[in-house]
Amino acid sequence: MSLKNDQKIDWDALFYPNALGIIGASYDPAGGGFFARAMKDKFRGEIYLFNPKLAGKKLFDLKVYSSILDVSEPIDYVILAVPARLVPNLLEEVGQKHVPFCTIFSSGFREVGNEDLEKKTLEVARKYNIRLIGPNCIGVYNPKAGLYFAFEQSRKAGNFGGIFQSGGLAQNVAQLAVSYGLYISKFISIGNSLDLSPADFLNYFQTDEYTKIIGIYIENLRSVSQGRRFMMKVKECNLNRKPVILWRAGYGEATKKAIMSHTGGLAGNNKIWSAVGKQTGSPVVNNSNELAALASAFNLTHLPETRNVGVIGIGGGSTIEAIDILEKYNLKIPALSEKIINKMMRFIPDVNTNVTNPIDLGGMGIQPNIYYRTILALDTDPNISSILFIKDPERFGGFESILEELGYSGLDLNREFIRYISKAKSVCTKPMYCVMLKINEGFEEYKSRYKFKLKLLNRNVPVFESLDLAGSILDKVNSYREFLQKHGKYPKLEQSF
Repeated sequence: MSLKNDQKIDWDALFYPNALGIIGASYDPAGGGFFARAMKDKFRGEIYLFNPKLAGKKLFDLKVYSSILDVSEPIDYVILAVPARLVPNLLEEVGQKHVPFCTIFSSGFREVGNEDLEKKTLEVARKYNIRLIGPNCIGVYNPKAGLYFAFEQSRKAGNFGGIFQSGGLAQNVAQLAVSYGLYISKFISIGNSLDLSPADFLNYFQTDEYTKIIGIYIENLRSVSQGRRFMMKVKECNLNRKPVILWRAGYGEATKKAIMSHTGGLAGNNKIWSAVGKQTGSPVVNNSNELAALASAFNLTHLPETRNVGVIGIGGGSTIEAIDILEKYNLKIPALSEKIINKMMRFIPDVNTNVTNPIDLGGMGIQPNIYYRTILALDTDPNISSILFIKDPERFGGFESILEELGYSGLDLNREFIRYISKAKSVCTKPMYCVMLKINEGFEEYKSRYKFKLKLLNRNVPVFESLDLAGSILDKVNSYREFLQKHGKYPKLEQSF
């Protein structure tokens, strides 16, 4: 049912509309009023509200009209937030108004067995050449145009695009991405994808200058032909160095039943979906946190040249733990070159330390300048392709008193570590990643971690809160690089995401 390859769509009318209509607008925060509240004073064009029960009144300081046909000005994009049974008739009016795009917020179609209603809706859309998003979805988030599908979403635009069959997860990932130093180019909640499919939006993202990384949450595809086109577009994006991160739901039997009631489609065979990731080059993730963290890694730094990781930690036990976890994710912890070991031995004393890989700085690890020199040493080691350093910023307060005893009076350890890591980042040629361990839970500890993480993200250093997450992410960025190598797309002169 989706768009054919040779058909052209004027996407600007959807993503950058001059005028927006909301049919079914009301004070109900769960209906059309939700979108009016989310976009009031943010949308950059005209907003028109429609509800025959409130015609002539004002809603959120906007006039309410009875019908879309009562407005003489052109409207580019409509959100239809009415009971499902009313959709076909109201879509007739949308068509008569020559509106090119419509998001159907309403649920109650194929997912509950109303296939005839869905068929009738598509027939009306085809009659008037309306392109549909949904049904059972929340449409488009594009901060550049002032389009929002949630309250308090970031107004800052970035380069992370997304296609989600779940509106709630689209909202969650948009918020979560910000905590990983990411901002959204465009997110689309597609629901049942009766008309426009994931492949159609991938086709758009492939040439969208603002989108560099793409995340997809998918429960099902409607047909075999749609599946083939989806795979082709995913592979094209990946080879075009726009990594597509695939979050595929539906591995358990209970999940498959939930998918049937959510988007009305079959979840599909798990082995097939695993093969999709391998054949298309897409990293496959299992949850929203992994999706945002991986997108952050693609966004903030370039791809490592090999799976060889240099690890900096504090404490023998934690470094052994790091080996176990990272090797579980097919990463290599190689021996360092003799030249680099000798270099580090000049500034790291042979007391409670270890200058092999992983490096245990022991008590020396509380000194920012030692951390800095260690990072630089790893960056020049030919055996290492990426640098992973482990920090516990919640201990900074206690360490400051120790450093004061050593003559470093009034030192802000958080600030000093950021300063030295920033210096290292500015000269290092290899990607750097931070694992920010959580040891205690409390307001002061949280504040210290948050402050440290925010400043590192602002300096283009990805930050992960566990070794497991870091291992998973480094495995996936290396797998993506290996896919590019296999197809002759890596290396290239300029690497950036």
